[in-house]
Amino acid sequence: MSSVPVPESVRYCIVGAGIHGLSTAWHLASELRARGTGDGSDIVVLEKSHAGAGPSGIACGVVRNNYFQPAMRELMAHSVQVWESDPEAFEYHPVGYLQISYEEMRSDVATIAAQQEAIGYESVFVEGEQETADYMRGIFADWRCTGVTSVLHEKKGGYAHNMATVNALLAKVEAEGVNVVTDTLVTELVVDGGAVTHVVTHRGEAIAVDNVVAAAGPWVPKLWEMLDLPDTTDILVDGEVITQPTWKFWALQEGTLDVDPGYLMNNEGTMPPVVHVDADAPLHDEDGKLLVDGKWGVYYKPDFNFGGVQGGYMPYPVERPWRDVAIDPYGPSSPDFVVGEDFRAVWASALSHCQERFEGKASLMSHAPSGGIGAFTPDSFPVFDTFCDNVYVIADSNHGFKMIGVGALVAKELVGETQSLLEPFRYSRYAAGRLHPLSNSPYPWS
Repeated sequence: MSSVPVPESVRYCIVGAGIHGLSTAWHLASELRARGTGDGSDIVVLEKSHAGAGPSGIACGVVRNNYFQPAMRELMAHSVQVWESDPEAFEYHPVGYLQISYEEMRSDVATIAAQQEAIGYESVFVEGEQETADYMRGIFADWRCTGVTSVLHEKKGGYAHNMATVNALLAKVEAEGVNVVTDTLVTELVVDGGAVTHVVTHRGEAIAVDNVVAAAGPWVPKLWEMLDLPDTTDILVDGEVITQPTWKFWALQEGTLDVDPGYLMNNEGTMPPVVHVDADAPLHDEDGKLLVDGKWGVYYKPDFNFGGVQGGYMPYPVERPWRDVAIDPYGPSSPDFVVGEDFRAVWASALSHCQERFEGKASLMSHAPSGGIGAFTPDSFPVFDTFCDNVYVIADSNHGFKMIGVGALVAKELVGETQSLLEPFRYSRYAAGRLHPLSNSPYPWS
């Protein structure tokens, strides 16, 4: 990996060296080589900083299939196969995933369980307040969460270490002969005759390109602007057209409790599944102060990468992040921008609400940077599609890290093989009213 030189011309220029950019480069190089139509030297990855410098490098790393939307479940089942293809290199821990939910979500989660069974994705579904408590105490003896009436235990999934995964993908990309150029900011996409002909960098270099892949995570909207694509999107809903901003931004609240990761082992003394709780019981701090009176959601896991019990809470909306050019040419990427004391108090209290072992531990909340900014589409689900004839946009809508397999599917589409798993995520779905169903989850992406 080097910061110079950039090529004068290339067949495939991928912008962004995170999960999607690197996964696409890896699989595309393999596809070209297998077909005898090229190899890694036909690809360049441009990264404004270094591989994993954006959300991929600070991601919580959770891998789950807990989606109410059938298309998302099938896409995640595919991605889990990629995670399982090299768990050692990715530092992927297939410990499973627990979705514990309040009553209003019960029927949604039951639907998820039934459809997971239909696609052969192993899980166990438990219903009823007492039955849920009993099942959870079989995993954690100190379980005491109230305000929940079901649990879906996915036996696959789990979590991966963020930078270990990025570095593993980078190694695979470089082994294929792909040139990854760092410290190189894309400042212009030159459109001529309806297609991008050149990618211009901050040093004034103009790279002649045949194809571009926009895989820049929360900075994809900036590339969207460079293509002069619309700021608003018309959406057909129940026979009426609703116009919404094409992009919205949410602050992702994540953090770490500074205890030994072994503090969250299960009853057998081994690594437990990732725990996700959506509850509607009032949430109080250690002094009895009411923090949340309504629905709330947290997720957490023991994590030796973060060095404690790590997880997150529901996001909140923010203004367009790239406008603050003093922090970053495309916007603030520092997690300090989004995580504050309110989050730390709520998250620590939620852990205590769920398990007795966390009572009195709020003072151990880490102040190390975590979290980040997510760029969301109008319906909060991904867009995978071609624009301006030769620009493939990977807009993951913050479903990114877990979806490591998207790059494999995009690579096939780049060589001419349309992928049915990506069809439900075309931009045309908005005008056609082919929207993904919405659940009762407090999260905007479930």
